[in-house]
Amino acid sequence: SFRVSSVLNRDVKQFGKKHLFDGDEETCWNSDQGSPQWIALDLQKEETVNAFHIQFQGGFVGQNCHLEAGPEDGSLEVVDHFYPDDINSLQVFKLREPVSAKKLRFVFNGSTDFFGRIVIYKLEILSPT
Repeated sequence: SFRVSSVLNRDVKQFGKKHLFDGDEETCWNSDQGSPQWIALDLQKEETVNAFHIQFQGGFVGQNCHLEAGPEDGSLEVVDHFYPDDINSLQVFKLREPVSAKKLRFVFNGSTDFFGRIVIYKLEILSPT
């Protein structure tokens, strides 16, 4: 399961969180304005994560971002910072070291958008094979 900080105009049909993982390149999650924005994931079981992919819309890209992780019943702590480029293409972020977690939270402390909106077409968590 997963949650997001906000949805533009509360229009979940057009801009809701489900579009992060639907595999459709035409759909996106679009946050409302204001910072920070975030995406919180509750994984089905504890997993080791060593990288992730995010595809933003240029002009609505997260800035000064970090990833928080933690066990099922524990508190989250910051495990790494990431600095996306203001581009449309898929970006790959490798963690400094793999982290084992049941919960993840991607926090976007700023945005390249003046109003703080974030637009993401795809989010993918990668585990070492």
